[in-house]
Amino acid sequence: MRLERFRWWHVDEVLPIEADLFGAEQWSAAMFWNELANGHFYLAATDDDGSLLGYAGLAAAPPDEAWVQNVAVRRDAQRRGVGRLLLEALLAEAARLGTRSTLLEVAADNAPAQKLYAAYGFEPIGVRRGYYQPSNTDALVMQRNAGSER
Repeated sequence: MRLERFRWWHVDEVLPIEADLFGAEQWSAAMFWNELANGHFYLAATDDDGSLLGYAGLAAAPPDEAWVQNVAVRRDAQRRGVGRLLLEALLAEAARLGTRSTLLEVAADNAPAQKLYAAYGFEPIGVRRGYYQPSNTDALVMQRNAGSER
């Protein structure tokens, strides 16, 4: 498995993963294009054969904060360390940029993701009621301050 910068040619590969993992709340191709156009830091995790295993993105506003935009791992590649590898790379980028804190939103009913984030020093700081649409699922806002090592 290796990490590489997420590029325009990855957009078509992420759409089926988005549809499978997030259903009606999936990101569109235009949303990914917008992230790339705005210069956000995105990574793709690929298998030895070059197939996309997962992807993750970070929007930074140094020195104050960075936001994890998404971390997604193809269903058949989950529980193989892909999500951890992607998250570690995002946190390394946030540290390189000197941001004071890193934040994210995670579905309130996604306990495995919350557990992963907590293992990396993220703590809940709030709830966005009905954030994910159309399911009306709440989002838990989590924050990790610089120096909160795993």
